[in-house]
Amino acid sequence: MRLVVNLGKAKEIISTKTFSQTLITSFGTIVNGTLGLVFYFILARRLGPAAFGIFSVSVAALTLIGDIASVGSDTGTVRFVSKYINIDRNRALQFLKLSLETRVLVWLIVSSFGWFLVPGIATAIFSKPELVFPMRLALLGVGSYLVFSFSTYALQSLQKYWIWNGVNVGTNLFRLLITLVLVYFGLLDTNNSLGTYILVPIFGFLAGLLFLPKFFTVTGEREVAGEFFRYNIWVAIFTLVAAFGGRIDTLLSTRLLSLHDVGIYSAALQLASIVPQIVFAIGTVVAPKLAGFDSDIKAKEYLKKVQGFTIFLAVLGVVVGIPLAKFMIPLLYGDNYLQAVGPFIVLLFAQAVFLISLPAHTSIFYYFDNPKLFVFVSLGNLLIVIIGGWFLISNFGFMGAAYAVLAGNIFNFIVPAAWVVNRFNSSTK
Repeated sequence: MRLVVNLGKAKEIISTKTFSQTLITSFGTIVNGTLGLVFYFILARRLGPAAFGIFSVSVAALTLIGDIASVGSDTGTVRFVSKYINIDRNRALQFLKLSLETRVLVWLIVSSFGWFLVPGIATAIFSKPELVFPMRLALLGVGSYLVFSFSTYALQSLQKYWIWNGVNVGTNLFRLLITLVLVYFGLLDTNNSLGTYILVPIFGFLAGLLFLPKFFTVTGEREVAGEFFRYNIWVAIFTLVAAFGGRIDTLLSTRLLSLHDVGIYSAALQLASIVPQIVFAIGTVVAPKLAGFDSDIKAKEYLKKVQGFTIFLAVLGVVVGIPLAKFMIPLLYGDNYLQAVGPFIVLLFAQAVFLISLPAHTSIFYYFDNPKLFVFVSLGNLLIVIIGGWFLISNFGFMGAAYAVLAGNIFNFIVPAAWVVNRFNSSTK
């Protein structure tokens, strides 16, 4: 009887539109993630741990600044374009235009100030003056990062998942091909790698624009600024804290460890990053749907299905990933990275917890409209990783960084999940 019930539930999940759309985004994410990993494998092998460490720190700085400079417009775009596109198209296009204008303006401000601050950060904070030029390149890359993410989130908000796949996969494929050309001519080094990483997303942004509604000619975007930024203010604060929380392990490692050890840890971190990409693929489908629900019953039933799906994927990933680690890491990265096996296993558990957290996190943002909660959750996570990370990295090296990430992710799961369960229970009383 239990088997029949479970098979019935499995069939029900598989038959949903969300499942089919998740398959589309997951397929694209797997292809995209594979291309990205091959890109990193090539860099790690050709550059060596120390130079790969410089590249990884620079990319961490780029994405950190980029996430902060987005001032919550990624989430805001999905929230409001998804909400209005079918009931007030002109208003939805105003949100699109405002989102892009905000990104460009903030990037110009951040890069102008940051250019002069980089030398002090590289020498005074990290004690590594060799990071000055790569981090200045990263500042320039923030602009391409922001406009590319605009295209992908705009496509997500319109639920154009095949095109979303094409833009992401095409951009990563183009980047990989350029890297292979640089390898062929013997020109691959840290700066050329960063240059490739920075320039290629611009082409992805332009490709994405071809499939978006013509929003450039829309006027009156200031009319929606109040609604946009009232929501975004808490998302922006959360993003600021979460951006540091998501990269503080790498930043602390850069301060406390050699660039060689940073390169080892970055290799493990990059390989484990396939799980967050799966989370992103599922979230791409789940977020717009939750934004459109108008009752707790619908949302709760939907979230139960998503939760079952994420638990299954998390368990599968851990069971398959751990035995393969000892064989795959030296095969993919080379024998110089054999030490990355240990931190990878810990990070795999951490990312499995992150995957299981997806239904609670997404519902808080897109159904309950309560990004404010994540400001406090992210602050808690940041404190755990900073305090725990400083102690653990000082005593256990790059393994300590992985332990700190695991502790932070467990906290990030427990608190939001408890809040969501309590909120649903309260609504049924």
